[in-house]
Amino acid sequence: MAPASFDWWKKESHRGTPVVVKMENPNWSMVELESPSEEDFLISDSPSRSRDNNKSRNKNAKQLTWVLLLKAHKAAGCLTSIASTFLSLGSVVRRRVASGRTDSETSMVNESKAVKSRFYSCIKLFLWLSVVLLVFEVSAYFKGWHFGTPKLQLEYIFTSPIAIKGIFDLMYSGWVLIRVEYLAPPLQFLANACIILFFIQSMDRLILCLGCFWIRFKKIKPVPKHDDTPDLESGDKGYFPMVLIQIPMCNEKEVYQQSIGAVCELDWPKSKLLIQVLDDSDDPTTQTLIKEEVHKWQQEGANIVYRHRIIRDGYKAGNLKSAMNCSYVKDYEFVAIFDADFQPTPDFLKRTVPHFKDNEQLGLVQARWSFVNKDENLLTRLQNINLSFHFEVEQQVNSVFLNFFGFNGTAGVWRIKALEDSGGWLERTTVEDMDIAVRAHLQGWKFIFLNDVECQCEVPESYEAYRKQQHRWHSGPMQLFRLCLPDIIKSKISVWKKFNLIFLFFLLRKLILPFYSFTLFCIILPMTMFVPEAELPTWVVCYIPATMSFLNILPAPKSFPFIVPYLLFENTMSVTKFNAMISGLFQLGSAYEWVVTKKSGRSSEGDLVSLVAKEPKTTHQKGSSVPNFSEVKMEIKQQEQKASRKKKKHNRIYMKELTLAFLLLTASARSLLSAQGIHFYFLLFQGISFLLVGLDLIGEQVD
Repeated sequence: MAPASFDWWKKESHRGTPVVVKMENPNWSMVELESPSEEDFLISDSPSRSRDNNKSRNKNAKQLTWVLLLKAHKAAGCLTSIASTFLSLGSVVRRRVASGRTDSETSMVNESKAVKSRFYSCIKLFLWLSVVLLVFEVSAYFKGWHFGTPKLQLEYIFTSPIAIKGIFDLMYSGWVLIRVEYLAPPLQFLANACIILFFIQSMDRLILCLGCFWIRFKKIKPVPKHDDTPDLESGDKGYFPMVLIQIPMCNEKEVYQQSIGAVCELDWPKSKLLIQVLDDSDDPTTQTLIKEEVHKWQQEGANIVYRHRIIRDGYKAGNLKSAMNCSYVKDYEFVAIFDADFQPTPDFLKRTVPHFKDNEQLGLVQARWSFVNKDENLLTRLQNINLSFHFEVEQQVNSVFLNFFGFNGTAGVWRIKALEDSGGWLERTTVEDMDIAVRAHLQGWKFIFLNDVECQCEVPESYEAYRKQQHRWHSGPMQLFRLCLPDIIKSKISVWKKFNLIFLFFLLRKLILPFYSFTLFCIILPMTMFVPEAELPTWVVCYIPATMSFLNILPAPKSFPFIVPYLLFENTMSVTKFNAMISGLFQLGSAYEWVVTKKSGRSSEGDLVSLVAKEPKTTHQKGSSVPNFSEVKMEIKQQEQKASRKKKKHNRIYMKELTLAFLLLTASARSLLSAQGIHFYFLLFQGISFLLVGLDLIGEQVD
């Protein structure tokens, strides 16, 4: 029932289409608003019609007033919801801070504390300096120092010396002169240098994208040579050389079953296939489980062996090197490598090995990765964007136009002769896969990347695991660059290939990218807020990064809604990548750290149902009549226990990320005084991104 104040509305005859607007507040009633009729739009000289039109206009004005009131009410409701959201976020942050552990308490084992504290101390110095300057600038602002541009500051000082009154004005004018004469020039020079590097790296990325578009437009694709000779054992027509399969693993009891099971199901003649399970686990329980799994598949008829090293030197490289020293390896022509969480499809070898036929210069065939947990959380979605660009753009373009790219360490098939010709596996870096690829390239071997052949795996679901993985992936290339530079210069490859290796492969993509990302967006940009005489153009802060993020997300178009979080998160990760790059380049404490990436085993959860479905058929073919459902039930029970243990996980507080968060937020507050719109929003959202990562609010928590 409408209140009495609306009786005038009821007396009018209804014209046009009625619109019912319902207020969300229960204290308000439902009101009918009428849309304008045709007479409202007619223009007439008749006095009666003029009076009617005036009444209509008055009525429409009142309707407009009510619509505006409704919109104002909705806006107030939105503000209320935003406030409640921030309050809930604050409570989450408070709980995490109370229960979290700092990264100093859970520091990397081999990382030098002196080196780590030195880098952290530099960031803290910038933070405290920015806080002091912010207080100083705010005080000056309320003292009347309102400037829109740096030039106005100089004109104010030099043309109006009489206006300087008191000790504060004298101090602030001196500060302006100091930053104009001594601080702005070197800061602007460093900013310009980073802008040039940023522009070069952006051009490289643009050229890679154009190369990928050309490959798609021309439908360029490696095509293997077919062989109609039938195999005597399987009866299939094709190319069936001797293939060795290696599965290196270390304390990965969450994923060992799925990897071993997938490899044992490969469609290849058994007499020409041998599987090596290279277990470096130091946990007796894990060793026993892997041994039992290998024994089970041996009884099923698979040609599989278990190897465990007593002296576990050299990490993965040492493990692979030890396995290649076995006497029976000389009987095999190719070796396929799969990490513990990788699940190749049964036709993997049939789609990769034929590329070696009649191509004696081919040393490596690399397959693409696909991720079973890419939609698990925001962190996995962002990793999927990054890795999709890496495979579909970087590796595919380099494969087609250069016949070279960095080996990914897994899901690839090597010609054993190429490994031996390149010196075999070496334990000198933490990126043994990139090391062997560079040395093979220097020996003249060619590589092929197959974008249409995928091998399932999983990406890290916690920020701690992802952070350690990225540290190894960015410190190792710098170690390798120091070691390989003399060999690259002395090699007999062409000048263009030397330039590609030194400048594009190592310097631009492994050193310059993390350097300018951290320096430009995390240090220089905040400092230009306090030294406004040094400026960063808007296109550097906004337009080019947005364009590059758009190009990066093209290989994963379903992830387009995450383009802004991706841009912010990549800049957030620059602190870890920069620290790792410096550690590897100067051989600091954490350069030789190797931490096995934590796996969740999610890729095995979805396989349990299919395992039950195909168990009777598989066991019947193997000669067994009773399927072993007890193991499947045990697996389901273990997965349920694993899910219940998630409640016991905790978060970690990352001090470097938190310090940079407050630095960026302080700089965003300073940018308000000079009304720099784009810079303010970028600093604000980038600071929030660092804050979320520093409090471990992205991804899963860790055990």
